Amino acid sequence: MSRIITIGVAQLGPISRDESRGAAVGRMLALMERAVRRGVTMLVYPELALTTFFPRWFMADQSEIDTFFETEMPSAATRPLFDRARELGMAFTFGYAEKMVIDGRPRRFNASILVSPEGEIVSRYRKIHLPGHFENEPWRAFQHLEKRYFEPGEEPFSVCDMMGGKWAMAICNDRRWPETYRECALRGAEVLTLGYNTPLHYPLAPEHDHLQAFHNHLCMQAGAYANGLWVAASAKAGREENCDLLGQSCIIAPTGEIVAMASTVGDELVCADCDLDRTREIRENIFNFAMHRRPDMYPLLSGATRP
Repeated sequence: MSRIITIGVAQLGPISRDESRGAAVGRMLALMERAVRRGVTMLVYPELALTTFFPRWFMADQSEIDTFFETEMPSAATRPLFDRARELGMAFTFGYAEKMVIDGRPRRFNASILVSPEGEIVSRYRKIHLPGHFENEPWRAFQHLEKRYFEPGEEPFSVCDMMGGKWAMAICNDRRWPETYRECALRGAEVLTLGYNTPLHYPLAPEHDHLQAFHNHLCMQAGAYANGLWVAASAKAGREENCDLLGQSCIIAPTGEIVAMASTVGDELVCADCDLDRTREIRENIFNFAMHRRPDMYPLLSGATRP
């Protein structure tokens, strides 16, 4: 049986603070229609795809913050996306701000879901590596208050069987951590999907601003190659509420090669035919985990010893 899956990455341009969920979903649907015409059967949308990137503002009123969160999924606003994908037989994944009541207590996460071609949520992931800070820091050009508005995910990366392959999800800052790719690969993932919202300006080290595009691909290409993974990464891009966001949405092969990349910072679709069996090129050879890894020699990574 062929294991070639046409994966699409649906980059979104800026979403303004006053743009409705319905308008954002309308743009997502337009990209989905474009995708089906190109034979895509799996579509990857960005992190926090339904709203502007709200952690860039300090808000003291929790009720104001909660206007950016979803309390059910699918919701009335997102139901058309699920319905149309089911009609097309297309799987998809996207990120959003999730508010759930767990054990009687409201919990808030930066989350993503994986939806099957049948329109069912088959996996959910909550961002583990939350960047940013907790308190208002008015000296910044913009805030990055993910640590204030979200709780870190409490469950490790997981792998889901779907469409004859093994899929994992990560979100934005997760892509910078080598452990993300290794954990997913050790669990058998063949494709890692992720969405991101990445500013071009980094207030803590502005001397790195010119390296943002380089670092974006560096970490994902290295993670793909060292773990024999396909990586499908979708950006929210462009000038969003006076903050410039990096584009460069891309699909990366298990060899570390970029096989498709966005060329704009607006709504754009890029796609590639991804042969999931190509993971074997790496995993049966240079990075054969069973043959060559030495976990006993990595005690600080295994948790056996603490520095």
